[in-house]
Amino acid sequence: MLIIGIAGGSGSGKTTVVKKIVEELPSHAVAVVSQDSYYYDNGHLSQEEKEKINFDHPNSIEFDLLINHVNKLQKGETIPMPIYSYVTCARAKESIPVDPHPVIIVEGILIFTNEELRNMLDIKLFVDTDGDDRLMRIIRRDIQERGRNYNDALNHYDRFVKPMHQQFIEPTKRYADVIIPQGGKNRVAIDMVVSRIKMNLNIT
Repeated sequence: MLIIGIAGGSGSGKTTVVKKIVEELPSHAVAVVSQDSYYYDNGHLSQEEKEKINFDHPNSIEFDLLINHVNKLQKGETIPMPIYSYVTCARAKESIPVDPHPVIIVEGILIFTNEELRNMLDIKLFVDTDGDDRLMRIIRRDIQERGRNYNDALNHYDRFVKPMHQQFIEPTKRYADVIIPQGGKNRVAIDMVVSRIKMNLNIT
């Protein structure tokens, strides 16, 4: 089994990189575990309290559960990956079963901040995208998917996303085996990564 970690700032294009890698591999060969599923359940908080949650700080992630699930996948066990909603800040009662596969991709902005999880990753990729491009994607995503208006999205970026990126996420670039500039647009880098995966696992 090959465990691949894909990190990078919010709005950097990690999801696109993951999709392009998955598309190039046989469907039976890869499973994806998203850090976003492992935010602590804060559905019990008031709306005012929910608006103060810092989703870009490592303390917002239940890393113990994420690490436990990656360990189980390594042992050949199926895991119940949580379903998390940014709108309600709560986990659903249901979960998504994730089966062990030859390739497990763990993706998320903060996955390289945890040393124990980082040491479990065989290949570490950091998606590096210009800050202006990330900001535009973040605003679009927050409005379309997370129930924020334009001003709320800007304030959230200024209050949480930008300072946390500088403090926690950008410094983890040094742990990466490969840095992918321009996100999903970097076809050359993605092809190189896919070739390495296929070579390691004898996938054709």
